[in-house]
Amino acid sequence: SRSTFEDRNGLLVMFLSRHCPFVKHVQAEVAVLGHEYLERGMGVVAIGSNDPERYPADAPDGLRAQAAEQGFAFPYLFDADQSVAKAFKAACTPDFFLFDGRLELVYRGQLDASRPGNDRPIDGADVRSAVESVLAGEPVAEEQVPSMGCNIKWRPGNEPE
Repeated sequence: SRSTFEDRNGLLVMFLSRHCPFVKHVQAEVAVLGHEYLERGMGVVAIGSNDPERYPADAPDGLRAQAAEQGFAFPYLFDADQSVAKAFKAACTPDFFLFDGRLELVYRGQLDASRPGNDRPIDGADVRSAVESVLAGEPVAEEQVPSMGCNIKWRPGNEPE
């Protein structure tokens, strides 16, 4: 719950999945970011919301294996009824949401400009810039590039309106 992170300097929420090539492309950097920012007082959590019936790799056991393989130091939660993804209006994996110390949304966007096959560096530049601003008590840049990836795999009949 939100109260879990009230004593943190902010909260980074990441919608991830195990099967998505966009997530696979950046997951090592996501692990590095998690370690780095947890040590600096930022709350960090990942959420898997995909339909595990159609995407078994995204079931809890698959997410647990991904977290172990990548060395994720943050909780990786399973959104069983997809209500969290709906509440956030998460569109894809990966999708990044950053909240400041008051738990107000200050960033929603991409990790960085890297995509599978585009030869741009996987450096987490966009998320890093936003987190550094929050940690410094400064405003986050208003220009934010939306995430690109695999759409959330909604259960049939559960798609958001």
